[in-house]
Amino acid sequence: MTRPAFRADAVLVQAVIAGALSFAHLHDLAAAAGQSGWKAWAYPVSVDLLLVAAWHRLRTGGPKAAAWVWFLVALTASLGANVSTAGLLDLDRVPAWLRILVAGWPAVAFLGGTLLAHRGPVTAPEPAPGRERTPARIDEGEPIVPAPEPSTAPSPLKVAVPPALVALAHKVADEHRTRTGTAIDTLTLRARLGVPLPLAEAIAAQLA
Repeated sequence: MTRPAFRADAVLVQAVIAGALSFAHLHDLAAAAGQSGWKAWAYPVSVDLLLVAAWHRLRTGGPKAAAWVWFLVALTASLGANVSTAGLLDLDRVPAWLRILVAGWPAVAFLGGTLLAHRGPVTAPEPAPGRERTPARIDEGEPIVPAPEPSTAPSPLKVAVPPALVALAHKVADEHRTRTGTAIDTLTLRARLGVPLPLAEAIAAQLA
């Protein structure tokens, strides 16, 4: 036994019936309030579209407060029409305040639809932590001065050498030259004099 190609959905059928009844009630109320012809049929379309637009905004994101406000406004208009046409209101003698509400509904619906359709400006996302920002633009004609590079060369150390130590160094250097035939180097001079290396270097500079 094959299943039918089309299976009626009870929820969908219920939604269509409820929408048709609400549509008819809004039309009857608009017609009773003095809106005749195509205008009476436009009122239920306007209310239902505002209701759908507000519900769509609630489902897809955006400012929730504004969407809830216009959803409740449209729901109140639809529910009010359903209750008013249930025999609680004499449609042959519609009060003035209701005529004013019905006449002012197009402006309210237009405002709500415009606000729901408008989205605020999209702001650029902040750069991720650690990511460098774009450097500031340099105006044309402004000279670019490179930053000075730090100097890596060590500054010479000034060491005061006593004259007596210099005289002793001369004797040690002469003795080394006589014995080896070569000039004394800094490390040997340091070892013979027993002085720190900076002081030995300062003495060797004066011997040269």
